[in-house]
Amino acid sequence: MRNKSLAGAMAALLLMTGAAAASAQEVTQAEKDRALQYLEATKRNILEATKGLSEAQWNFKQAPDRWSVAQVMEHIAAAEGFLLDTTKEKVMASSAGEPGRDVKKTDEAVLMMVPDRSHKAQAPEPLVPNNRFGSPEGSVKHFVESRAATENFLKETAGLRDHVMDSPLGKLDGYEFVLFIAAHSERHTKQINEVKADPNFPKK
Repeated sequence: MRNKSLAGAMAALLLMTGAAAASAQEVTQAEKDRALQYLEATKRNILEATKGLSEAQWNFKQAPDRWSVAQVMEHIAAAEGFLLDTTKEKVMASSAGEPGRDVKKTDEAVLMMVPDRSHKAQAPEPLVPNNRFGSPEGSVKHFVESRAATENFLKETAGLRDHVMDSPLGKLDGYEFVLFIAAHSERHTKQINEVKADPNFPKK
């Protein structure tokens, strides 16, 4: 009888420990609010950077091997849905992270490194522009719809810290992939503004 009581106490202790560990790694409301504000701010910046552009401005290239604003916008729009699907289908189904993983440090690394245009990156083949949305306006529409889906995922999904998957920045959890999505759009908004700052960019 004593052994049964001891086993029961051990089981209860393990359950309590597990619950404490899970809650310690759960995304706080402050963290969700921060990510949501970042998603909203980066969306506004993209819409502002592309507002009212003429056909000539959309399609201007700084060089034959450089992307136009239209191509950058298409890449942003395509990446939004691609990264969200990856987060939903792969990250959230992956294994748990290491106990005691420093999530704050990794969060900050995403926010610092992804928007940094001094670190060059090659777009994967599925995200290379190919006029998949039919027009720049189609790209903007797809982006806005996809960003709304990203925000809903952030608001409605529990356990965003419970799974991690490899990325160019190391292992990221679901919350960090949401930050990555917003940071990726910030990175390419900078690229749009670089194109617009070119002295040869059409005046209208």
